[in-house]
Amino acid sequence: MRISVSSDMDEPVARLLVAELRERGHEVVTHGALSPGDNPQWAPCSEAAAREVADGTAEQAVVCCWTGTGASIAANKVPGVRAALCTDAYTADGARRWNDANVLALSLRLTSEPLLKEILDAWFAAEASKDAEDRGNVAHIGRLDDSRRRPPVPASD
Repeated sequence: MRISVSSDMDEPVARLLVAELRERGHEVVTHGALSPGDNPQWAPCSEAAAREVADGTAEQAVVCCWTGTGASIAANKVPGVRAALCTDAYTADGARRWNDANVLALSLRLTSEPLLKEILDAWFAAEASKDAEDRGNVAHIGRLDDSRRRPPVPASD
């Protein structure tokens, strides 16, 4: 699987993330502080990784910043992206299962090596739910994205 990874800091957990993904057999494309010459700010590098998911050049992405919050916010501004900030394996499982999340957001501050591996194990083991209610919620999010892509309809006088 091709996975786009961004980080606004070249931290040990970000380097471990890239190595762990490659060890699991994934093709990894890096952005931000992990890619020399790239813009290392959390908003642009998270957007770059998320855009690769939205345009289909990457199947998933992992975006990182100190808390993970900014990276998830930036990624979620890209239509078609469902980014989830996951601080534990249970949340990662639920994000994939119930929300069909396609971008994992991680905190560089909170994520230890063992926790990173647990989160990745849960993320990759889970599959999107086929439950009608769950699919309906994901479809609703898609319609919100569609409404952001269309220009607003002018109000009639």
